[in-house]
Amino acid sequence: MNIRDKEFIIKEIPFFAGLSKADLAIIHAKSQIVEYCKGQNIYEEGSGPSAFYCIISGRVQIYTKDKNGGRLILEYLHRGKYFGIISLLTNEPHSVSSEAINDCHILVINKEDFDSVLESIPHLAIDLSRTLSRRLKRKDIHQKKIFESTVISVFSSYAQAGKTVYALNLALSLNRETHKSVIVLDILSKDKTPTLPRKLDIQDPPILDLSSVPDIYVLPKDFILKSNFGIDLSCFYYEEDNDVCLKRLIEILSLLVNDYHYILLDLPAAMDRSIISMLNQSDLIHILSSPDPTDLKRTSNLVYRLKTDFNFDSQKIKTIVNEYKLAKINYSSQIDILGQDIFATVPKIKFDALERLIIDDPECEYSKVVRRIARQLGDCLVGLVLGVGVGYGFCHVGVLKVIEEEHVPVDIIVGSSIGSFIASLWAIGKSSSEILEIAREFREPKHIWGLVDITFPRFGFIKGNKLYRFLKKHLGDKTFYDVKLPLKIIASDVGKKEPKILDKGLLVDAIMASCSMPGVFAPFKFREEFLFDGGVTYPLPCEPLMQMGVKKIIAVNVTPSREDILKQLAKLKEGASLDPTGKREENKPPGLLGRLKNIFNFNIINIIFSSVEILQSEVARKEGELADIVLHPDTSGLFWLELHKSVEFARRGEEEARKHLDKIWQLINE
Repeated sequence: MNIRDKEFIIKEIPFFAGLSKADLAIIHAKSQIVEYCKGQNIYEEGSGPSAFYCIISGRVQIYTKDKNGGRLILEYLHRGKYFGIISLLTNEPHSVSSEAINDCHILVINKEDFDSVLESIPHLAIDLSRTLSRRLKRKDIHQKKIFESTVISVFSSYAQAGKTVYALNLALSLNRETHKSVIVLDILSKDKTPTLPRKLDIQDPPILDLSSVPDIYVLPKDFILKSNFGIDLSCFYYEEDNDVCLKRLIEILSLLVNDYHYILLDLPAAMDRSIISMLNQSDLIHILSSPDPTDLKRTSNLVYRLKTDFNFDSQKIKTIVNEYKLAKINYSSQIDILGQDIFATVPKIKFDALERLIIDDPECEYSKVVRRIARQLGDCLVGLVLGVGVGYGFCHVGVLKVIEEEHVPVDIIVGSSIGSFIASLWAIGKSSSEILEIAREFREPKHIWGLVDITFPRFGFIKGNKLYRFLKKHLGDKTFYDVKLPLKIIASDVGKKEPKILDKGLLVDAIMASCSMPGVFAPFKFREEFLFDGGVTYPLPCEPLMQMGVKKIIAVNVTPSREDILKQLAKLKEGASLDPTGKREENKPPGLLGRLKNIFNFNIINIIFSSVEILQSEVARKEGELADIVLHPDTSGLFWLELHKSVEFARRGEEEARKHLDKIWQLINE
């Protein structure tokens, strides 16, 4: 990674997201970027508090020593993860050691400067305290086996919301996607019978009564039930408003955080004091609701109470809509009733479906959604970025072909300009071969004129009505709610002169905004805002993925090199009359239409596009530094207007993706 812009890098670190310019300036002044070579120790277990460390690139191994002096690996940390904070905040020696397992760039703030940062930006200390609670372990009980644990409560304001099936599949998916230890605590009142043991093929499970057991210093091994599916289970009875039950549960959690990366609490649908306190022990709360207006209103009231009556942090409350009931209202209306965003929507399960869907039906839509949630929780989301480039953008189709054939997981896709169109088609379920068939509609060079409607150049030379009809033909009235995986489209705000991330409304409107190149197309009105080409601000939109916490980014940069663009622009400025293939036209007297084509096709638009391309090339290079892998297909000999050569563009993209396939899988499996 080429570290060229420290200020830019700091701004993209998720931990510093949302800081003001003044706060970022403090971080910039107090920090330094340090390079650690593969195998180099960063700090040793038992050494004194040293610094705040945050990974910019590379990977770090966190380990401790076992009784025999052997190395016990606790965690592998990647970009965006920070460490060293326990000793900083407690002023105690480091409880673990850290080592670079490949060449790393790490943002370092030494102890004295970090104390000064917390004084200047106090809310950072609050964010750190949440992490601290997940990383502190009771070493007096037994040796530390993991670096960080996360407690997740699955809850609902009413019974029969599908929370137990969701908790089961989330646990199975967390284990499969992160390869980390997971346990589910099935907590229920004494008049209920646990169902999770049956779902995990566990017979005659013991159930621990939290109201009658003495203080718990060691959890009886009989109550840790091992399943054949990679996750563990414990079942507990509790009594409403019984403080003893709560005390015992906290004791149990303090034991389990030493051994499990993820602890899921399947809580009963009740609002007594004990349940509220159990929720408060969690790092995250997933609240399930159906899309029925009555259920949504009940869920809204529950969330409101947790926030106002019990001072719960809104960031840890996530609402999951379970479509086991037929949705009577659209997605926007659901959000209006809830009064907050929906974290995820899980589709209806077939009537005769098995309940371990992650295992028994991994390709069903329910499994895909839960798998994305698990990957997000496990910091292993894979984001795909499709950049700008008009005809060059058809290289994206070849990359998608490789992703499909090799079953490379993609959790979220972001596109700008032509990349937004191809990303949208793929997100609604079109295969790469189907997208290529759409591209083949431009069978000859002249077919590009089917997208061009020249107008008096008040805001742009092209009205865009024909392009809009083309997009509408292939996307219809589909909205962002209709996509099969999360999609973000990038445009630029005319008035504010800043990027605009679009993820609501009609896809065709968002794409049209993202493709409206300034000077060529008039700005597009989108929800009372005038927007133009996303490539102006984000030609290779990696930054939005970084801001969303996506740790594994594959970017496809189809913008030619600066040198190639300058050569092309020089030819245009010399007055060379080129056809869309880049060849000189024969001298023949043009008619009126021919003269218009020469003016708009080869001189003004080409020079505008090539000039913008030069700027985009540099910005795309900078954005590419935020990606783990940048695919840059060879487009030499091809021209940006050669839409009729879509098959060749796609072949170049496929060739580039296959060349980097080993690196892609290495990234996925880290």
